[in-house]
Amino acid sequence: MKKLTILLVFILTLECFSDENKWDVNNPPGEEKEVEFTVTEGTWMNIDVSPDGKTIAFDLLGDIYTIPRKGGKATPIRTGLAWEVQPRFSPDGKYISFTSDAGGADNIWIMNTDGSEAKQITNEDFRLLNNAVWTHDSEFLIARKHFTSTRSAGAGEMWMYHISGGSGIQLTEKKNDQQDVNEPSVSKDGKYLYYSEDMYPGGFFQYNKDPNKGIYVIKRYSFDDGESETYISGSGSAFRPQISPDGRHLAFVSRVRTKTILFIKDTETGEEWPIFDKLIKDQQEAWAIFGVYPGFSWTPDGKSIVIYGNGKLWEVNVKSKDFSEIPFEVDVKHKLQETIKFQNKVHENEINLKVLRGAVTSPDGKNVVYNAAGYLYIYNKSNKTAKRLTNEKDFEFEPSFNKDGSKLVYVTWSDLDKGKIKIHDFRTNTTKSVNLPKGIYRTPSISSDGSKLLYLKESGNEHQGFDYTTNPGIYTLDLNKINSEPKLISETGEYPLFNKNDSRIYFQTGGYLF
Repeated sequence: MKKLTILLVFILTLECFSDENKWDVNNPPGEEKEVEFTVTEGTWMNIDVSPDGKTIAFDLLGDIYTIPRKGGKATPIRTGLAWEVQPRFSPDGKYISFTSDAGGADNIWIMNTDGSEAKQITNEDFRLLNNAVWTHDSEFLIARKHFTSTRSAGAGEMWMYHISGGSGIQLTEKKNDQQDVNEPSVSKDGKYLYYSEDMYPGGFFQYNKDPNKGIYVIKRYSFDDGESETYISGSGSAFRPQISPDGRHLAFVSRVRTKTILFIKDTETGEEWPIFDKLIKDQQEAWAIFGVYPGFSWTPDGKSIVIYGNGKLWEVNVKSKDFSEIPFEVDVKHKLQETIKFQNKVHENEINLKVLRGAVTSPDGKNVVYNAAGYLYIYNKSNKTAKRLTNEKDFEFEPSFNKDGSKLVYVTWSDLDKGKIKIHDFRTNTTKSVNLPKGIYRTPSISSDGSKLLYLKESGNEHQGFDYTTNPGIYTLDLNKINSEPKLISETGEYPLFNKNDSRIYFQTGGYLF
């Protein structure tokens, strides 16, 4: 019977993933509505200029459009719910490559320049791809493959694919799982591949990197020997390389103090200079999975660069540094799915506790005191009922009975009042705080004769802070004297205990997990 059940489940699973029920990214089930609006600005737009210099392709809100070189009304060539970005014209002018998740994951696609006959080139379902560029013969695409790790959003490698498909050829190898490689650009003569790489010291991703000290560098990969060398580095970093059509100049983006700026490097003399500063802030300090800055393009004559910045498209003359806005207008149409909503309670009046901590049994064996969800409870073994020890708001931990079971000593914590040690008297059903200053107190216990209190004062931690934690260590306090001063027993150690006749104190050292 069990085998039959498993077989039925397997058959149902296969039916759910049959071609008839295959998930279509652009046509998911459920209610939807269409919204329309017109924009003359955009966010994080990748740009490319056609080989004849007449057309600009760009992405906006996950769709791809074209406009004349001088600007104007945008023509949509690839729209839908799928996220499709980073258009690049093939050098022969026949195709546009782009990144799309229409197949269920980010892969490289190509289409005719009018958007027709779209075709998925790569078929990755785990190590996803983006930022594809063409080789000079229009036969291959080089893209950034994304590798995730257990700790971070991952790193990248450069892979090359033929336009007919296939598993691809690896060009570069990731140095670790957390520092990225991205933004490929191929020289027209087919000799070099330029790309950006995170070279910040440490060998892992960090959230507090300083771009003015340099995070990214531009590297140059040689197709002749497969070796890479650092090509541009220094203060402010260097990223999003774009080699000119004649190979004489390399455009790239860098940070100067708080501004992101377009630079030019003369590949013969090594000179570098800024030419345009109307860019938006780059993503050096973040996970730049789709690039540190949006893709831009040289014009075919190598005289100008078309680039995105501050919501606009710009054409910048490389020699004179003159620039002009390329106006555009896009009639946007998007389908929006109805949001799935659930009624979630902010809290439950009662919860079924699964974990009990710090349980101690009374000397007569009739009661157990334990911590649950931050408070102490006393459980009566005869009638099998449990109730809160007190009604106080401070969190309660680490209980310990005195010798005859008439009293219970424990520690409390609140962010406002910090830590305290308290003693609950079962005979009078009252609770009093021990006369100690604020601190972080742990594992208190009472001597057999009831005259002394033994406890640990901690040195502070990231959760409870470091206030009121001077002079940590193991202390005793005379409970019979009203204004007794604590006596330091040891500056190190934890879990202190009196021996049976209170003549010695035992404690533990070493063996720490952290």
